[in-house]
Amino acid sequence: MIDVTADTNVYISALNFAGLPRQFLMDAMAGRFRLAISEPILAEIRAVLRAKFSWSDATIEETVALLASCTTLVRPKLTLDVVPDDPDDNRIVECALKSGSKFIVTGDADLLRLAVTAASGS
Repeated sequence: MIDVTADTNVYISALNFAGLPRQFLMDAMAGRFRLAISEPILAEIRAVLRAKFSWSDATIEETVALLASCTTLVRPKLTLDVVPDDPDDNRIVECALKSGSKFIVTGDADLLRLAVTAASGS
């Protein structure tokens, strides 16, 4: 089975809007791949749902419980600083490395730039 890590923006989009991010989360729920998540990613999801979308604490915790049913919680021990323009993105990379993810799913320009740099060997 393929291991995947998703950026926070994918979860936020999946939980608030229709489209590809929601389909991605539904595929994880169906067991089509293993979706890795970490406490720092969950903390960012909670903060964004509360601050930007005015979700109640109860609804957020119900959603976190739902995410627990379709994700694998990993606890990265390594702290990285490979995304200087957005330090929160380092938590995504740490989760991906700890879980052995083959893919990071994101729409974030900083993480996408990192992938292009890695692919080109720069």
